[in-house]
Parts: sequence; structure tokens; C-alpha cells
Amino acid sequence: MNPLRHLRNRKVLAIVGFVGFLLLLALWPQSVPVDLTEVERGGLLVTIEEEGETRVRDRFLVSAPVAGQVLRIALEPGDSVREDETLLATFLPAAPNPLDARSRAESEAAVAGARAALGGARAEEKRAAAALSLARAEFVRNQELFEQRIVSQQAKDAAETEARAAQEALHAAEFAMASAEHHLEMTQARLLQASGVSGSRPIEIRSPIDGVVFKRYRWSEAVVLAGEPLLELGDPRQLEIVSDLLSTDAVRVHSGDTVLIEQWGGDETLEGRVRLVEPSGFMKISALGVEEQRVNVIVDFEDPALAWERLGDGYRVEVRVVIWEGQDVVKVPTSTLFRRGDDWAVFIVESGRARLTPVEVGQRNGLEAEVVSGLEAGQEVVVHPGDTLEDGARVQPRAS
Repeated sequence: MNPLRHLRNRKVLAIVGFVGFLLLLALWPQSVPVDLTEVERGGLLVTIEEEGETRVRDRFLVSAPVAGQVLRIALEPGDSVREDETLLATFLPAAPNPLDARSRAESEAAVAGARAALGGARAEEKRAAAALSLARAEFVRNQELFEQRIVSQQAKDAAETEARAAQEALHAAEFAMASAEHHLEMTQARLLQASGVSGSRPIEIRSPIDGVVFKRYRWSEAVVLAGEPLLELGDPRQLEIVSDLLSTDAVRVHSGDTVLIEQWGGDETLEGRVRLVEPSGFMKISALGVEEQRVNVIVDFEDPALAWERLGDGYRVEVRVVIWEGQDVVKVPTSTLFRRGDDWAVFIVESGRARLTPVEVGQRNGLEAEVVSGLEAGQEVVVHPGDTLEDGARVQPRAS
């Protein structure tokens, strides 16, 4: 054989082998870089998040009892007031106008009605005080029986809730009685003026509650009409939170649910409890112009007043209503889950390959999901699997 021809054949074979090697490298499956995380076991909270606003539970609007001249009001928003002690405003009533028989009878009936309402408010206060005493005794009894393991935790919690509700009912009865006394004073003042008493006699209005001034509608001396608002009072210790939830979320909330209060200005998370889900909803236009049906949910603070004393009336907060809580569940980030037909699935990583694994998902929130079956704690799963990732594909952790 010609040596030159033999050498030429060897070169051709070498070139063909090199090209084949390059083609093999190009067609050889490459490892797909992916982000990985481990399946964990731990606690999981399912919450409904929404903005809320603080408000004082019972507010009192102090208005002019009769037409006349109100003297300058020295009180300012934030000033403390004491029941029956702090002078809120002083009036110089206008000259009385003669009344006909019917108007006089109506004024006298209004005074009689105000007296009857005050009597009813006092009776309700006594009834509420007796109910509170009974509820406290029942709670103490259930607490002792719970320590002796005779009654359940649910029975003790129910007794505690009843005692708390009785306490709030007593507060409401006390406020109602103070309001009834204030109303009686106003009706008496109107009848006094209608009876021809000299308009130069001043009328003093004193605070119906212990609290602070929230708003001052008038401060300079002026002539006002009967019923014109002057001051707004309230007790900042009786603070609650109102949050309007979507009606589809509100049906999942129950009285007594735990509430986490965040983004209120402090570093720590406060705790509250749902007191009431209002039975009627209302329509609200969202920031995007969408009509939404909303329901007000009322939340009471569970922490001592010292923890939230910096909050005032009308402050913005964020609430997270806990509707489900698991203490020891297998969980994965929701970013690892994807739909496969009507079921959920993940990609687990075994020996450098992605394995498509169907899973059964239980409770979930925006970040994590409970895995009822299909995974075990400690397994590695792919985060944000792409559409091109297939079962059995080689994968490697993405460089951080």
C-alpha cells in the first residue's frame, strides 16, 4: 500500500473521529441548573391578612343642649376629663320663646322619658354587675375543676369567654347610664328654658365619663343652635380593631379566633382575639375600582394595655386572623408545587436526577403548604421548576 495514501486515510479517520466526538459532546444531555430546598417538618399557620383600624368602642358626642351663646372651650384634644367633675362647656341660653300647650307637654314628656330611660339604664347596670359576679364565680369554679381534670379545656375557655363578655356588658351598661344621665340633663335644660327662666343664667355641661377629648368642634365663643356638636369624648383604654374582610374570607372566621397584629409601629407582634363578625356586609370600591362585598370583623386586644398604649383612635394596623394551625406537619414552599392535571406534584432530586412525584396537599398559606402524603422530611425538591424540566432529567444545584 502506498505510504502516502495510508497516511491520508489516517488523517481522514482522525478528522471524522474528532467531528464525531464534538457531535457527541453537543448532543450529550446537560445537567439543568435548579434551585433546591428541603422538605421540612414544623408548625404551619393559615391566616387571612387585611388592614385594620383602631377605634374607641364607646364614643360620646357632647352637643349644645339649647340655643344660646357658648363660652370659649379651653379643653384641647388629648386632655383628660373626669366624670361629673371636668367642666366641658358653659352656655348663656338665648331668651326663651313662649311655648304652646302641645310643645310644653312634649317637653315634659321628654323629661319623663329621659327619667325612665335613666331608671332602665341603672337597672341594666345592676343586672350586668350581678351577671359579671356570677360569670366570675363560674370561671373560678371551672378553673379549679380544670386543674383537677374534671372539666375540659373547652369548658374552661367558654367560662373565661363568658366572664370577659360579662365584663364588657357591664362597661356598656355603665356608659349607657352615663349617657342617660346626660340626656336627662339636656331635656331638663330645654324644659327649664321653655318655662321662662331668665336666659342670663349659665348652664354648665360636665363630662359624662372618665376619658380624654378626641375632637373639639368649637373653641371660640360663639352663638350656636341646640344640638350643635361641641366635643367628642372617649376612653382610650377601651380600644378595639375593626377590619373589613372580603365576605368570602369572613365566612371562615369565627368568634374567638386568634389574631396577630402587625405593622402597627412597634417592633413586637401583638395578639388579639375575634370578638364579633358582623352579620351584615357592605359594598366597597377597591383601589382598582372593583366592587367588593366586605364584612367588618371586630378584634379585642389580648395583650395588656401597657403593650399597646401608644396606639390611639383611628390608627392603622395589619391583622392576620389565624383560621388553622398545625404544630408538626410536613411542609414545602408553595413555589415547589405545580399542577399536573387535577392533582399537585413536585420534582424531588435523587442521585442527581429530577423525579416527578405526585403529592396530596392539605392546608396552605401564601408561602408554605402542608403535604399530607407523597413526601418525607429531609427530601430535596426543586423550587420554581421550569416548563422544560422533565422526569428523569439530570439536574445540579444552581450556583449561588
